[in-house]
Amino acid sequence: MTSSTLHSWKESFQVYKKPQVLAMLFLGFSAGLPLLLVFGTLSAWLNSEGVDKTTIGFVSWVALAYGFKFVWSPLVDRLPIPVLSSLLGQRRSWMLLAQIGIITGLIAMSASDPQASLVAIITFAVLTAFSSATQDIAIDAWRIEAVSDDFQGAMAGTYQLGYRLGMIIAGSMAFIIADYTSWSVAYLSMAAFMLVGVISTFIISEPDHTPGNEEWKTEERVLVLLEHNVHLPAKIRQIQAWFIGAVICPFADFFARNGWKALLILGFIAIFRMSDITLGVMAFPFYQDMGYSDSEIGIVSGLVGKFITITGALIGGVLVVRYGIMHMLLAGAIVVIATNLLFAWLAGQQPLVIWLVLVVGADNLAGGLAGTVFIAYLSSLTNRAYTATQYALFSSVMLLLPKFIGGFSGMVVDATSYPVFFLYAATLGIPSVLLILLIMKQEFRHANAKP
Repeated sequence: MTSSTLHSWKESFQVYKKPQVLAMLFLGFSAGLPLLLVFGTLSAWLNSEGVDKTTIGFVSWVALAYGFKFVWSPLVDRLPIPVLSSLLGQRRSWMLLAQIGIITGLIAMSASDPQASLVAIITFAVLTAFSSATQDIAIDAWRIEAVSDDFQGAMAGTYQLGYRLGMIIAGSMAFIIADYTSWSVAYLSMAAFMLVGVISTFIISEPDHTPGNEEWKTEERVLVLLEHNVHLPAKIRQIQAWFIGAVICPFADFFARNGWKALLILGFIAIFRMSDITLGVMAFPFYQDMGYSDSEIGIVSGLVGKFITITGALIGGVLVVRYGIMHMLLAGAIVVIATNLLFAWLAGQQPLVIWLVLVVGADNLAGGLAGTVFIAYLSSLTNRAYTATQYALFSSVMLLLPKFIGGFSGMVVDATSYPVFFLYAATLGIPSVLLILLIMKQEFRHANAKP
C-alpha cells in the first residue's frame, strides 16, 4: 500500500526537478484558487455585509460539493467529452470543462449582491464549488497517473505549493482588492486568474492511465459475470458493462484489496481533517471580530501564512520520500492539534499583528506538512484502473463529515465563545491520532506475517 523504499537526502530533494512534479505547481494553483472563494473568503464577504454568523456557517455547506464528488467521479474517469476528449484526452478535457464552469460561477458571483439576493450568491457559489470539485477529480487522477508511488509525496508537495499560491490570491489579494474597491471587483479579478489553469491544461500532456494486468483483476470478474447475460440485447449489455466497470468496480476493488481494514481506513480518512476544517470556517470572522483590518488579515493570513504553508508542504514532500508516509502522517496529525490550540490563546490577547503572524504561521506550517503527507497517503491507496473514482471517494470521505460538522461552527461560537470553540476544534483531531496508531499497528502485523 505504501512504499517502504528509503531514499537518500540527495534523491529526496532532486525529485522536485521532475517535469511532472513541476507541472503540479500550475495545476495546484488552479485547484487552490476557487476553494476560499466559496469558503473562508466568502464567509468574510458575508460577514462584512452584516450576515449573521449562524447563516454564514450554514452557507459554508456549499463546500460540501467537494465531499460528494465521488458521486460523479465515474463520469470523469470513464465518460469522454465529445470533441474535447479526442483533442485533449480524458483528463485534460474534464479539466478544461471544469475550469470554464469555475470562471462562469465567479463572474456571476461578482455581479450579485449578498444583501439584495443572498440566494443568488449561494446558487453561483454552488456552481463554482461543483466545477472546482470536478476539476479536482481530473487533476488528482493526472497527478497519480503521471509518476510512481515513491514520488507522490513530491507531487503532493508541489501541488500544495501551487494550491497555496492560489489561496494567497483568493485570500490576500481578494481582501486587499475588496478593501480598496469592492468584493464584486475582487471576485471578478479571481475569475481572470483562473486563466492560469486553462493555459496549463493546454500545455501539459495526457498521462498514460492504462493499468497493468494486476490492476484489472476486479474488471476481469465483471467480464465473467457479463458472460452469463449474453441473452440480453447488445446495447443493454454495453450499458451494464459500463456501469459496473465505472461505478461498482472501483469500490469493490478497494474493499477486495483491503478487506475489513477498508472500513478502518475510510474511518480515518473521514476524521483526519475535521479539526482544521472546523476551525477554518470561523477563522476569518474571528480575525475581524478581534479588530484586525481586512488588509492585515489579507497580508498575514492570505500572504505570509500561505508562504509558510508552502514551506511546510515542501518539507513534507521531502520527509515523505525520506522517512515514509505513515510516520509523517502521525507527526502531522499531532502538530495540527497543537497549533490549533494556539487560537484559543490568541483569543485572549490584544489584536497585535505579531501575535497574528505567530499563530497563523504555526498553524499554516503544520497544515502544509500534514496536507502533503495526507495527499501522498490517499494517492498510495488507489488502483490505477480506477484512479479518478477511487481518489474522489477518498477525498470526498475526507471532506464530507468535516464540512458538515464545520457548518455548525457559527452556532458553537454564538452559544459559547471563541476560546471554547477553538478548544472544541482541537479535540476533534484526537481520534485521528488514535486511528493512525491502529492502522500502523495493523500494517506492522501484516508485514511481519509475510513469509
